[in-house]
Amino acid sequence: MAKIAILGYGTVGSGVAHVLDENADRVRLSAGENVTLAAILDLREFPGDPHEELVTHDYQTILDDPEITVVCETMGGVKPAYEFTKKALEAGKSVCTSNKELVAKHGCELCDIAKQHGVSYLFEASVGGGIPILRTLEGALKSEKIDRIEGILNGTTNFILTAMEEKGASFDEVLKKAQEMGYAERDPSADIDGHDARRKIAILGSLMTGSLVDADEVPTQGITDITADDLALANELGGTIKLIGSCRLGENDALEIMVAPFFVPAEHPLASVKGVFNAVAVHGNMLGTSMYYGQGAGKDATASAVVADICEMVRNAGHTVPTSLSGQPAKTASSADTARRFFIRFKSADKDGILDAIGGTDKASERDGEAAVLTGCMKESELAQKIAGPNGVTKWLRVLDTEEE
Repeated sequence: MAKIAILGYGTVGSGVAHVLDENADRVRLSAGENVTLAAILDLREFPGDPHEELVTHDYQTILDDPEITVVCETMGGVKPAYEFTKKALEAGKSVCTSNKELVAKHGCELCDIAKQHGVSYLFEASVGGGIPILRTLEGALKSEKIDRIEGILNGTTNFILTAMEEKGASFDEVLKKAQEMGYAERDPSADIDGHDARRKIAILGSLMTGSLVDADEVPTQGITDITADDLALANELGGTIKLIGSCRLGENDALEIMVAPFFVPAEHPLASVKGVFNAVAVHGNMLGTSMYYGQGAGKDATASAVVADICEMVRNAGHTVPTSLSGQPAKTASSADTARRFFIRFKSADKDGILDAIGGTDKASERDGEAAVLTGCMKESELAQKIAGPNGVTKWLRVLDTEEE
């Protein structure tokens, strides 16, 4: 029988306990033995909870218990999660987590510590909630040369953009509704400014390259300046707008990585992902493009991913489950020399001058004195030169094409 402890009994932590209770038979089959919750660390009390007698306020009691072999860190943030995780690994206990901030910042170091002590550090739930994207990259797609990963990695922003598109509502209106429905925090900046997606694409980029992508260095743009008119014009051009985390290999296998709003053509598999759902499109040199879709957040979906890691570690007790994270810094490149199409918005009165400047267009549309076009394929640096100066361009977005142009 394997005994585990949960650090942090909030939404995800209590969800882990719920999955272990509800799916006990399935968990046993997956882990190869019974998995029992032995302790819960939290500063609060939980009267009436089925596991209230397991709550402790002293982390040392968990560290000192030799029967607890797996620790689930669902606290969030870096402090004290980093210290607690490190101590657990050094004490010979495997750790799994849903904490994307901690994984993005210290994941490589913690994987190394786990390996040194013959235990595991797993973090499936840190990206995509209930989508098993990390395990897929580390398992089924391990023989592929992955050259591109692009995804909708934040359910809050996808909910906002979907509602703006379908209802023609303003960003502020939809954000307020998202907060009322519990999809957005009171302080939504981590979501709407792209920081949450930035941490997730940094983790994906690190696994894709086997080297360390510093999340703080990932160019990031949020969705606060996207309007309902932008989305309407995008629809008329045969697409939509999504906040995309993108990493792809450029020249000399340098990694081009960013988070930004993209124009997504209707034929792209990510265009149909709506509401709070997440999806990740992966392109391999042999496989081509495959997509992984599911709930990106939520108590049970995220907890399910945590429990999957528990089973993996119990099944491999005494061994380190390998990951592709490495402390070697990733070789990154600017997107300035990347050739792609672009979505450009401007005043209709400036149409002739804009079209002359960009040298033609694939598509164009006009709406209430505003116009938008999809350019032909060109380098980002070339676009910047063409639209420089007082030429009426009010906004431009990158186009997420299915294949390279």
